[in-house]
Amino acid sequence: MSVAVDGLPPLREVAAAHGLQARKALGQNFLFDLNLTRKIARAAGPLEGVAVIEVGPGPGGLTRALISEGARKVIAIERDARALGALAEISAHWPGRLEVIEGDALSVAPATLTDKAGGAPLRIAANLPYNIATALLAGWLEAEPWPPFYDRLTLMFQREVARRIVATPAERADYGRLAVLAGWRTEAKILFDVAPSAFTPAPKVTSSLVELIPRAAPSACDAETLSALTQAAFGQRRKMLRQSLKAFAAARGLDLPTLLAAAGLEPTMRAEEVDVARFVALAAATAAGLYRKQ
Repeated sequence: MSVAVDGLPPLREVAAAHGLQARKALGQNFLFDLNLTRKIARAAGPLEGVAVIEVGPGPGGLTRALISEGARKVIAIERDARALGALAEISAHWPGRLEVIEGDALSVAPATLTDKAGGAPLRIAANLPYNIATALLAGWLEAEPWPPFYDRLTLMFQREVARRIVATPAERADYGRLAVLAGWRTEAKILFDVAPSAFTPAPKVTSSLVELIPRAAPSACDAETLSALTQAAFGQRRKMLRQSLKAFAAARGLDLPTLLAAAGLEPTMRAEEVDVARFVALAAATAAGLYRKQ
């Protein structure tokens, strides 16, 4: 068996040895190019002294790169039992540097991750399984308390999802709930694109690596309220706010015209015209219950 630059077998050989063919049902597209995984790991750096959470490591290409680039420890969350053998080989190669949690990343509590980090700063870096990528990000953006349990997110998404994360009202078609949550609590940007040919199997679309750095003191706002508000507004994005937020306001006993006016919004505006600051103002007024119907 040949050996890669990090002293372990090439990833294609590892995947073949462990019967690791990517499964569509698990949202898997593997990265076998160790130069590319090192580039991703460096984008998440500097990693010295940092514990990195990785979701969906598969055969371990990014896992190996994160450790090679100096991560104190990688905490890998993997629900595919077929990958455990490959990850065990990495763990044996770098004793004490990799801990694997077998299970669904959506159900792993932040407290579990901070405990396993052992006091080290936590960072999340992953080629996310496509079928849970948006749900994971929304959970991390809505984390309480804030600043969150991680100091940076470096995540691979399909390009169309990446555009929705960094959009502003100027990119009307892409601007939505994800962009509001990300813009409120983080500084988000696309670092670089990755061609479909880099993945096995090759997806039909380009992917993008996105960096999200938490803001230390975002405007005061209840995350749950903002999430529900944006879900209502963008759920009927072609309708004016007076219509799209009607049920949202009614469920909370709020006077919608007064609420909108307080946030400096016209009832005839649509969600895609409302910037992050005004959504936050609207959510803050909603949570405060200042504009109840008399």
